[in-house]
Amino acid sequence: MNTKPSFRIGLITLVVAGATTSARAATDDVEAIYQEHCTKCHGSEVYTRDDRKVTSYDGLVRQVQRCELSLQLTWFDDEIKNVADYLNTRFYHFKP
Repeated sequence: MNTKPSFRIGLITLVVAGATTSARAATDDVEAIYQEHCTKCHGSEVYTRDDRKVTSYDGLVRQVQRCELSLQLTWFDDEIKNVADYLNTRFYHFKP
């Protein structure tokens, strides 16, 4: 492929910008899911109390699955993982 360097740089910039925008949109989507569903049942005290029931990353994923099933949300596995990752980043800080 014989393209000018400025074209290649522009193309690379577009790809990187698109990936950054997609990551930001995904974070916004997960936060919207959290706000819509998780906060209906409880506030952040569930995640921050001293005697919290979730003690590991795997336990967090299982708890998100239980909540999803309880609310009959029919999320995909990646949505469950994304919500667990969001909660882990924001509150728990487990090593996955």
